Amino acid sequence: MKRRTLLQAAPALICAPGLALAQTGYPSKPIRYIVPVSAGGGSDMVGRTVTERWGNVLKQSFIVDNQAGGGGVIACQATARAVPDGYTLMQGYVATHGTSPATRKLPYDAVKDFTPIGMIGGTPNVLVVNAALPVKNVKEFIAYLRKNPGKVSYGSAGAGSLTHLTMELFKQQINSFMVHIPYRGIAPAFTDLIGGQTQAMFPGLAAALPHIRSGRVRPLAVTGLQRHPMLKDVPTLDESGFKGFDAQQWYGVVGPAGMPAPIVKQLNETLATVLRAPDLREKLSVEAIEPMVMTPEQFGEFIRADIARWTKLARERGIQLDS
Repeated sequence: MKRRTLLQAAPALICAPGLALAQTGYPSKPIRYIVPVSAGGGSDMVGRTVTERWGNVLKQSFIVDNQAGGGGVIACQATARAVPDGYTLMQGYVATHGTSPATRKLPYDAVKDFTPIGMIGGTPNVLVVNAALPVKNVKEFIAYLRKNPGKVSYGSAGAGSLTHLTMELFKQQINSFMVHIPYRGIAPAFTDLIGGQTQAMFPGLAAALPHIRSGRVRPLAVTGLQRHPMLKDVPTLDESGFKGFDAQQWYGVVGPAGMPAPIVKQLNETLATVLRAPDLREKLSVEAIEPMVMTPEQFGEFIRADIARWTKLARERGIQLDS
C-alpha cells in the first residue's frame, strides 16, 4: 500500500519541482551570489552588505563570487547557464539589464534568460559642470550652450554607459550639441572635468559627491522625481522643466530563467525584509542608494521598461556599439 501511494505521488512531484524543492527546506546549503564587477568597488559593497543581512534572515550563508569582465557579460552568461534551483543568483544592474542590451549585441537575453527576484535600490545621476563655468542652474547652462555652439564637451564613463546615455537624453530634449568624450571609467572622466578639458558630465551621485563637496564641480540638477536627501538644495530636472526626466544607477537580484515560483517568492520576501531595515538604508547611503522594494513581477517590468527606454534613445541617437 505504501509503495502504491508513493508511485501515485511521484508524477505530481515531477510536475511540481517548485513544491518538491520547497519541501526540502530551501536553502539547505550556501547560495552563490555573482557580482559582475571586481571586488572593492561600490557595486561589490552593495552586494556584500545586502547578502550578509539576507543570509541572516534565510539562516544560510551567501558566497559572493566576483566575476568582472566584458561589461558584465561573463557574469550574466554564468548565471544564465546555472541550474535554476535558487543556489545561483546575480546582482544585475543598469548596465547588464538596461544600457548594454540597448546598445550592444550580447550573448544573452536580459529578459528571457533570467528570473527577476527583486530590486535592491537606486541612486540618481546628477548634472555637474566645471566650477569655472559661468552657470548656476540648468537654464543658464542651456543658454551657455546655445551661445557657444560646438565649444562645450562632456565626459562619460564610456560609450554606451549610463553617463553617456543620460547626457544624450538631455541633449535630445534641449535640442543642443555637445561633443562626447568617452573615458575608461568615471575616475579619469572626473579628472578631465575638474581640469577643464571637458565642461560637463552626468555621473551617478555617489561618484559625484566628493567632488561636489570639495567645490571642484557644481551640481545643477539631479534625475528623478524628487530631490535627494544628500543634495537637498539641488533641484530635480523635473522641477527644472524636464517633466518625467529620469535615469538612475540601479541594482537588483536575478537568477537563471525557470526558477521555481515558491523559491522566488521566498527570496523576494526575505530580501524585502532586509531592505526595510533602517540600518541597511544607512549603510547603503555611502553609495547614495535608496532601497526600493519590488515584487518579482514589478522588478521584471522595471527591467523591460528600462531596456525599452534606452533602446529607443540609442536608435534615435545612432548609438550602436560592437559587443
